[in-house]
Amino acid sequence: MKYIVVLGDGMADWPLEELGGKTPLEYAKTETMDDLAGRSEIGLAKTIPDGMKPGSDTANLAVLGYNPKVYYTGRSPLEALSIGVDMKPTDIAIRCNIVTVSDDDLPYEQKTIIDHSSSEITTEDAAVLLDAVKKELENEIYKFYVGTSYRHLLIWDKGEVCELTPPHDILGKGIGEYLPADAALRTMMKKSYDILNNHPLNVERAKKGLNKANSVWFWGAGTRPALDSFEEKTGKKGAMISAVDLLKGIAVGAGMKVVEVPGANGTLHTNYEGKAEAAVKVLLDENYDFVYIHVEAPDEMGHQGGISNKVTSIEYLDERLIRIVREKLSAAGVPYRMLIMPDHPTPIAVRTHTSDPVPYLLYDSTKERKKIGYYNEREAAGSGILIQDGYTLIDRLLQA
Repeated sequence: MKYIVVLGDGMADWPLEELGGKTPLEYAKTETMDDLAGRSEIGLAKTIPDGMKPGSDTANLAVLGYNPKVYYTGRSPLEALSIGVDMKPTDIAIRCNIVTVSDDDLPYEQKTIIDHSSSEITTEDAAVLLDAVKKELENEIYKFYVGTSYRHLLIWDKGEVCELTPPHDILGKGIGEYLPADAALRTMMKKSYDILNNHPLNVERAKKGLNKANSVWFWGAGTRPALDSFEEKTGKKGAMISAVDLLKGIAVGAGMKVVEVPGANGTLHTNYEGKAEAAVKVLLDENYDFVYIHVEAPDEMGHQGGISNKVTSIEYLDERLIRIVREKLSAAGVPYRMLIMPDHPTPIAVRTHTSDPVPYLLYDSTKERKKIGYYNEREAAGSGILIQDGYTLIDRLLQA
């Protein structure tokens, strides 16, 4: 038996008037998921424990079977694992986004955050800009590391875990009240604007109609993580397919194989087919038991507030990834169980994460049962199934 998780990051949503009272998942054309739904268990799972923030870090830990209340030490330390930063016990890791704040004559504290991803900046462009920041601001206490796209890393020697606000939570808002209380972090953010706003690369980006990547933004502080081995915990040899450093870091910490896919970039136009092919290869050719396929696009579209793009991202996930995995495993005659779900909702209406329970679909190729089915939030809520401890859902997947 092979086991697959397909994780559509932020795919769940709320009903939208623009979609006739449907959610993007309910509105999207998802022939494969709906066909599977007629042969599957559908329900809701609570992936965010009470009292914890609804982040992709806590939620994906839960989906992988790790109780966030036990294993979570912060988002950035997981990303540090992904890019090979060996944290000391006294180090604090902090996410260093390159964001867009308003380009105006107001003091930095009065600026507005425009875009948390700087028009989905490429890693290559971001590396150039982060290098300019490093030359001016890096020292023995604060070290900067390049990650992926807009997502980068700051390591603070002998630092402290302080309260920091995710930039995607305050899109369109003035930044003053959300700046770090720590004076050094706040000063570095302010100076980064002076370094970046008129950087030649940003001048060219603005000419192309792209948002300037004109400030760093610190958030997600944490200490060195310690995850139990996924294989020792589950008895399954596992692999991770994702374009996002957070997920790769979880995999590294859990001792899972990280599969790199060319063209996988965490955007709407990621390499869906490449991820599908890589998943099949690792299961069939490399004889892994379990693969986790993470797709960031629905979450990004939710943060951007793009209704049609979020619908499209879900349709791409269905047609260009899930369909291929299903067809190839079926053609190979291999029995498999597939869990399809979001980690958390990213509703268009609020453009950030919420803690609502998420819909899941659990399919077993050996237990065919056919009826008319649909996979969406409404159907899941109507099932009467609610998994209160989301980190136990993986037990239902792996029970065969």
